[in-house]
Amino acid sequence: MIKDLVRQGNNILIKDPAAKNLLTAIFFYPSTRVQLYHRIAHKLYKRKRYTISWIISQRARRITGIEIHPGAKLGKNLFIDHGMGVVIGETAEIGNNVTMYHGVTLGGIGGEKGRKRHPTVEDDVIIGAGAKILGPITIGRGAKIGANSVVLDDVPPYTTAVGAPARIIKNRRSGYIYVV
Repeated sequence: MIKDLVRQGNNILIKDPAAKNLLTAIFFYPSTRVQLYHRIAHKLYKRKRYTISWIISQRARRITGIEIHPGAKLGKNLFIDHGMGVVIGETAEIGNNVTMYHGVTLGGIGGEKGRKRHPTVEDDVIIGAGAKILGPITIGRGAKIGANSVVLDDVPPYTTAVGAPARIIKNRRSGYIYVV
């Protein structure tokens, strides 16, 4: 657990120019705190200890302003900058090295119980402040989602999506800009 906290603190030092030292990153960034709570809640959730997992996740929400359902799957080096107002749903999956800013929602749009209702965010994605990513869609590796975008369809790898509803404006691999 200590190794993981140090890894998360170092990740914050790399991704946030305002972070001054490791101790501050570990103890005062809500991203680190909520992920520690989530790890405990998620383990209990997988063991079908739903009530205690919810109690832990709601405590984390009150302390950090970040709501992560205990069933959500989080990858390594997730950085939630500022964090207030972030909501991550039950069947959401987040890959490694993802950065998201305040007010982001990884939400569902209904669906049947027991089925995937929330987004999958692959590795190395950046999600801007206030973005809403809704439904069982996939945000491809290395994609960027602009601030306040509303994403309702899959976003291909290494592309940038902006707007409400979101549209692809740039593919970083090919270098050309296009609008869907």
